[in-house]
Formats: sequence, C-alpha cells, structure tokens
Amino acid sequence: MTRFGYLVMLLFTATGSWWIEWAFKVRVLRRLRFTLSTIIPISLFFLLWDWIAINQGHWHFDYDQMLGITGPFGITLEEYLFFIVLQLTIILTYEGLTRLLPHWRDRHQEQVKDG
Repeated sequence: MTRFGYLVMLLFTATGSWWIEWAFKVRVLRRLRFTLSTIIPISLFFLLWDWIAINQGHWHFDYDQMLGITGPFGITLEEYLFFIVLQLTIILTYEGLTRLLPHWRDRHQEQVKDG
C-alpha cells in the first residue's frame, strides 16, 4: 500500500474539489481550452523547476511511495499528475466560490479595469 502513497494523496486532494464541477455547474472540465491554457504554462514552469532542483540535489522523491514510473527529465508520473490535479482543484475551487459569491469575481474584474 505504501507504493500508492503519492497517488492516494492526489486522490484525496482531488476529492476535496472535484464535486464542485457538478454541484455548482462551473463547467471547468467542459471548457477544455480554458482549463489547459491555464494548467500547461504553469505546469511547464514548475516541471522545469523540479528538474533543476532534482539535478542539483535540492529535491528528491520517496520512491517507496511511488509506482516507479518515470517520465521525461527523470520526473515521476505522480509529479506530473500533481501539477495537473493540484491546478485543476484550484481552478474548480475558484470557479465554485465565484459562482457562489459572484461579487468576488466582479470585484476582481473592477480592479483589473481600474488598473
């Protein structure tokens, strides 16, 4: 079971927010272009950061808690999934809160217009 530790943590994290997609009808998963345009640039930045940190010995993974599948740059599958799942839960939470409390989004849009 320890081998699935990282995946269990990701599942636990996702469970906290994924219900928002359906409960508040935020349609994040249906707006694939929007969602990917948010997730991909940030993921690329953090994957580069991970790669640098790993190669310089600042960061490492507990392979006993992972499946052992490694992708490009020697980064584990779970780490790639982390950057997707975590950002998706952030987007879902933000969209759910602004659906529930629309004045939050309106206030932010006014601040952007005012510069």
